[in-house]
Amino acid sequence: MIYKVHSCSIYGINGYIVNVEIDLSNGLPGFDIVGLPDATIKESKERVRAAIKNSSFQFPTKRITINLAPADIKKEGSVFDLAIAAGILGANMFFPDDNIDRTIFLGELSLDGSVKGIKGILPMCIEAKKNGFAQVIISNENAKEAALVKELSVFPVRDLNEMVDFLNNTEIIKPAVSDMNNLILNPIDDFDFKDVKGQHTVKRALEIAAAGSHNIMMIGPPGSGKTMLARRVPSILPDMTFEESLEVTKIYSVAGLLKENENLITNRPFRSPHHTISAASLTGGGRIPRPGEVSLSHHGVLFLDEMPEFPKHVLEVLRQPLEDECVTISRVNGTVTFPAKFMMISSINPCPCGFFGDESGRCNCTASQIKNYMGKISGPLMDRIDLQVEVKALKFHDLDETSKSESSESIRKRINIARQIQLERYNNQGIFSNSQLKPKHMSKYCKISKAEKNLLKEAFDKFNLSARAYNRILKVARTIADLEDCGNIKIHHIAEAIQHRILDKKYYF
Repeated sequence: MIYKVHSCSIYGINGYIVNVEIDLSNGLPGFDIVGLPDATIKESKERVRAAIKNSSFQFPTKRITINLAPADIKKEGSVFDLAIAAGILGANMFFPDDNIDRTIFLGELSLDGSVKGIKGILPMCIEAKKNGFAQVIISNENAKEAALVKELSVFPVRDLNEMVDFLNNTEIIKPAVSDMNNLILNPIDDFDFKDVKGQHTVKRALEIAAAGSHNIMMIGPPGSGKTMLARRVPSILPDMTFEESLEVTKIYSVAGLLKENENLITNRPFRSPHHTISAASLTGGGRIPRPGEVSLSHHGVLFLDEMPEFPKHVLEVLRQPLEDECVTISRVNGTVTFPAKFMMISSINPCPCGFFGDESGRCNCTASQIKNYMGKISGPLMDRIDLQVEVKALKFHDLDETSKSESSESIRKRINIARQIQLERYNNQGIFSNSQLKPKHMSKYCKISKAEKNLLKEAFDKFNLSARAYNRILKVARTIADLEDCGNIKIHHIAEAIQHRILDKKYYF
C-alpha cells in the first residue's frame, strides 16, 4: 500500500513542498529512501526506526520504500524525520487520515522519539501557507518562529506519542501564538553617538548615509575613531518594518543563526567580517549554496574594517551586490539568488603606516607604497561608494571636553522623518531609500535648476567624475534635502554631496 504525507525543504532562502510517499509491501524486510537524499536523510531511517520502537509503537516488518518528491532536487538535512515517521505510523493505521492532506510535518527525531528543532522553519511555513496547507506539526523549539506566519495553525509536539494522540483527537494541543509585544524594536544602548568626542563632520556624513542607505568610506589614521563610529551606526538606523524583519529572519533561520528564544529579528543586522574572509563566505556559496555576509547584512550594515587588508579578489565580488542588491550563485545543482540590500561602511588608513597627510608628519611611506596600498581598492568599486569622509586624529582638548554630544536617539528621529519622506515619495514603486534610485528615476525625483547644474558640471569636469558618480552625487543631495525637509535640491545640497565625493583624489586612488 502507498501512503502520502507532506513536508518541506529549503532551496536558497525559500521553501518548497516535498511529498513523502511511503510504500509498505510484502517481501524481505528492508528500508530504502529515494529521491536524491543526502547522507543525513539516509541515516534518518535508523533514527526513525529507533524512535518508533522507543515510543512503544510496532515497527512494520515489511519492505519499506520512501520516495521524496520531487525526486530531481537534491535534499539535505534532518527535516524529513517527523514526516517519514508519520507516514509509517499512518500507513499502519495508528491514526486516521483526516486532515493529513492539509498537514505539514517538520522536525528531527531523537532515538527516544522526541521531536527536535530544525533550521529554516520560517520560510518553510511561509511556503506551506502559500500552498494552501492548514496546519504544521513541529517541535516546541520552532513554535514561536513558525507562529509568525498568519493564517497557519502551528501545533508544537514534544514527541511521537503526543503527535499520534493529537492526530487521534485524544489530546488537545493549542496552536502556538507569536508574542507580538516582543516585536518592538529595542534601541541599541551599548553604542551611542553621545559618547563620541568631536568628529562633527564624520557624524554628519554618517547621518546622511543612514538617512538614504548610502555606502560610506572613512579615511583616517589609526586611533582616530573609525571603528568606534561605525559600530554606532546601527543606533541611528531607521526602524525596521515588519516585512523587513521577516525577510532578515528568513535568512538567519536558513543559516541557523537565530539566537535562543529569538523568533523575529527586530534590530538591523551589523556584520563585520575579518579581512581573512573568502569570497564564498562573503557572497555565499557551497555545494548547496548558503547565505554569505552580504546577505546576512540584508537591510542592515556590512562593515569592512581596514578595507585594503582584504584580498583584492574578495573585494571585487562586492561589485554586483552593491549594484543589484542581490547575489546570484550558480552551482551544478542549480542557481540560487540571495537578497543583499545592505549599507556598506568601510574604514581605511591612508597608507601602510597610517599617517599619510597627518599633521604630525610621522608618515615614512614612499609614493609607490601609498599607490600600491590604495590600489587594492579598484576604481569601479570606489565608484560604488557614495560618500567619502576624512576622520582626523583628535586633539587633547577634544578628548578633555566634558559636554555630551548629540545622542543617537535624537539623530535617529531626524533619520526616521527623512526615511518616511522617501517612503511616501516612492510609494508602490519598490523603492525604499534614495540609494535605490535607478537612472530612469533621476530626472523625476532629482530635478535641479541651472545654478545647481553649473556647479555639478564644474565638479564633473574638474574631478573627472564618472556617470555613476554623477548619479550618486544627485542621490546624496536628494537625501540631504530630505533631512532638511526640502522638496527641491538646492545648490548647498549639491555642494555638500560633492564635498563627500572627492576625497579619493587627495589619497591617490
